[in-house]
Amino acid sequence: MSFISYLISGISLGSVYAIIALGYTMVYGIAKMLNFAHGDVIMVGGYVTFIAVRSMGFSPLPAVVLSMAVCLVLGIVIEAVAYRPLRNAGSPLAVLITAIGVSYLLQNIALLAFGADTKSFTSVISIPKLKLADGQLTITGETMVTIAAGVIITLGLVAFINKTKTGQAMRAVSEDKGAAQLMGINVNRTISITFAIGSALAAIAGVLLCSAYPSLTPYTGAMPGIKAFVAAVFGGIGSIPGAFIGGIVLGIIEILGKAYISSEMADAICFAVLIVVLLVKPTGLFGKNIQEKV
Repeated sequence: MSFISYLISGISLGSVYAIIALGYTMVYGIAKMLNFAHGDVIMVGGYVTFIAVRSMGFSPLPAVVLSMAVCLVLGIVIEAVAYRPLRNAGSPLAVLITAIGVSYLLQNIALLAFGADTKSFTSVISIPKLKLADGQLTITGETMVTIAAGVIITLGLVAFINKTKTGQAMRAVSEDKGAAQLMGINVNRTISITFAIGSALAAIAGVLLCSAYPSLTPYTGAMPGIKAFVAAVFGGIGSIPGAFIGGIVLGIIEILGKAYISSEMADAICFAVLIVVLLVKPTGLFGKNIQEKV
């Protein structure tokens, strides 16, 4: 039963990585930008929920909705202020450096506002544990909600991209910004919506992560953000199903690595697997080779 327990824990952790990775993969797939401040939006979402529940007396669901709203606005502001002016910059390095700068800015604002002390995060999920196999296997409410959220969000995003006019506009901008603009699509608005959706998902991921691992610091989102980026690349960045599968696989590898190999080496194992996969298939599991016409 221990292996099944580890496997379920891995799927749960991987679902968090998948939700975060969806934000990365949408922004890159549509705007061709790597938003390395995305992990710190997770931290902001955690703090908003923490304050709403502890200090403002919100019940869990309204606190999560408030967190999503704050991060959604934050994502739009970050895109408009930090990234939009650099969208037509000659080198993508400018955007990358700016993203790192925004990341450190959010971390230091959190340090000034909340200090470096670890906050004890109270889970917003009150679903009772599920006991199976005569009590030998226990699945927490956080695990069930996290896995369900990952699946529902992924399916919802796929339907949104394929079935709605906004989703079709996103696909058009992803293919060719110039042609999309000539067809009457508002490119700035479409990219802002992409950042907004990704940041709202980061808020959900932050709440789920802090509920499963009840601690919160200004650096809470740093490592999960990096691992989620690894998951997005692993699955094929730009692919929504790829981001989900990549997150799940990475979560399983991490938990099984901690359980059966070494807890200190778990992160190294995750990155080593990524290297091997990219050596075999550089575009990731679901990525496609794109031939540029000259």
